[in-house]
Amino acid sequence: MSEFESASSGGAETNREAQQWGMFAHLSALVGFVVPFGNVIGPLVIWQLKKEMPFVVDQGKEALNFQITVLIAAAICFLLMFIFIGMLLLPVVGIVALVFTIIAGLKANNGERYRYPFAFRLIS
Repeated sequence: MSEFESASSGGAETNREAQQWGMFAHLSALVGFVVPFGNVIGPLVIWQLKKEMPFVVDQGKEALNFQITVLIAAAICFLLMFIFIGMLLLPVVGIVALVFTIIAGLKANNGERYRYPFAFRLIS
């Protein structure tokens, strides 16, 4: 494997370090399962720390957009707990967020620019 690998979309070359930081941008959201709002803070910190790497900027923004979407969905589920449907939906939101975050981390580690299927693109 060479030092540089071609990213699957856009044709831009990305090195191994950028791929790893892209993966960290996605997987840092898992902190949110332990620390309140850690799912948003983790990708935001990595995106801001690695602004000189275009691949990390792209994946950091994508991770941040998805985690903001998850936060909005969790807030809606919390409000819906008063009519009991939120109790059913909140675990679903958590599982979906976990699965998509892991998939995104693996794709970014392979140098692919991952796009979450369910995300508001608030930060572009």
